[in-house]
Amino acid sequence: MAAARALRRTLDTAYLIGGIIASVFLVSILALIVLQMLARWTGQVFPGATDYAGYCMAGASFFAFAYALNHGAHIRVSLLLSAMGRFRWWGEVWCFGIGTLISTWFAWYAVKGTHISWRWKELSQGLDATPMWIPQLSMSAGTILLAIAFWDHFLRLLLTGAHGITTDLVDQSQGE
Repeated sequence: MAAARALRRTLDTAYLIGGIIASVFLVSILALIVLQMLARWTGQVFPGATDYAGYCMAGASFFAFAYALNHGAHIRVSLLLSAMGRFRWWGEVWCFGIGTLISTWFAWYAVKGTHISWRWKELSQGLDATPMWIPQLSMSAGTILLAIAFWDHFLRLLLTGAHGITTDLVDQSQGE
């Protein structure tokens, strides 16, 4: 039981760290925009600022996925699941099963694509000429974390009967 609690704490901490990294990427976007504005006002050029902001947006999105899933912030089919009545558990298994398969497939190909970009020494087409594997790392790490989160909730649903996502607004309103 202590090992299960330690695993639960580790997974929840990993999801939280993903959310923190996503927020750092969002603050980085703000900093890049402000720096680009300052560069324009002073007559300077900040080459690649738009590309870097795009990389940060991708990083923010992908690192936030697992955190959002763990906190019930993803759009789910709760309305339909709530209408399923006594068959809701089967609907949850179906949804988490499909989500787990898709996120695992996505993580596999994200890592594969990042490796190919690294192997071929692919560069961005913008002024920055950044090796593409560098910004693709955030996509790979974020999709791996999302796949882990889906596996976590799917296995928890199968083993305990509950997935652990409790902040879904549709579900909360029915409890009142």
